[in-house]
Amino acid sequence: MGKKHKKARDLAKAEHDAIGAAAKAADHPPVALAGKASEIADQPPLVALSLATIGVGLMLRRRDVTRTGTRMLLAHALATAGKTVLKRAIDRSRPRRALKDGEHEARAGSGSDDTEFNSFPSGHTAGAVSVAEAIARTAPTYAAPARGGAAFVAAVQLPRGAHYPSDVAVGAGIGWVADRIAGLAINAGERAIDRRRQNKEDAGALAEAEAHPS
Repeated sequence: MGKKHKKARDLAKAEHDAIGAAAKAADHPPVALAGKASEIADQPPLVALSLATIGVGLMLRRRDVTRTGTRMLLAHALATAGKTVLKRAIDRSRPRRALKDGEHEARAGSGSDDTEFNSFPSGHTAGAVSVAEAIARTAPTYAAPARGGAAFVAAVQLPRGAHYPSDVAVGAGIGWVADRIAGLAINAGERAIDRRRQNKEDAGALAEAEAHPS
């Protein structure tokens, strides 16, 4: 296990040596502005967007819109849980912190709440991809802008010094898997609801037939 940990640390350091300097662009006005824009993928905005979509669906009595919002919310919750588990398991200094300290750190999780050492994986990417995929799968018309927005959020994490490519890649994978699980769960739930409704309708029709035989 020690050799595996050392190899992982060596790979993480090699990644920092290769692209860590990209974080020097973090203070450039365009990058800073893009970084602020990417905060739309933080947890509160994505949860609010999901709840708003559900609300619109319920208000308009649009099952398809409600389904989209529900899948967005569940996918995001699963992605958040997944990235949280990994962040607690692995401490890794963010590129901007590594440049400031003059060294890159990667080690087993210490339970610290210091956000400067939870670079792995990218939570913003995980959340953005999970919600974007939920939209794309249930409302294909909006697939391109949703996925484009998620790609923007993922890409800007590098120059803003928040994450390394591997952080972003794993975050995207978490988001993708989270949406697929959410889709399976929601589809199963809808089938169960439809079966229950159909059973009630069949029972009602049978009772009506028995009450008024021809």
